[in-house]
Amino acid sequence: MAKATTKDRILASLRASKSKVFLREEFNRFGNYRQVCRVVKELTAEGRLVRVGYGTYAKARPSTISGKPVPEDSLVNIAIEAMKKLGINVEAGKDMQALVSGASTQVPMLPIVNIGNARVCRKLSLGNRRLVYEKN
Repeated sequence: MAKATTKDRILASLRASKSKVFLREEFNRFGNYRQVCRVVKELTAEGRLVRVGYGTYAKARPSTISGKPVPEDSLVNIAIEAMKKLGINVEAGKDMQALVSGASTQVPMLPIVNIGNARVCRKLSLGNRRLVYEKN
């Protein structure tokens, strides 16, 4: 019986995971650095993953309008999950919190997350939408 390839093992891991965001280093257990990089690049080309930032990927599905790959979740939710995996406590920005609590009716146009007092220089973006950080 043939052994499962690195790609097969990573795909099985993606299907089994409830998480929608993955760091490249999470795939290190499936093979060496070059194998994993090649497989992740293939999966992004196939549209199963979307690159969000340096070493950060999100599960993708084909768009109903254009057929191009789009992430399964919004940029703010992807960013919150990615930052938690990186060990940074984040929450939605104050404008989004005001909208959810009912204090405001205006929907924020920019994807903003509050990073508290942490120092973050990681750039996360999807297409031309870029995540904005706000501090306390």
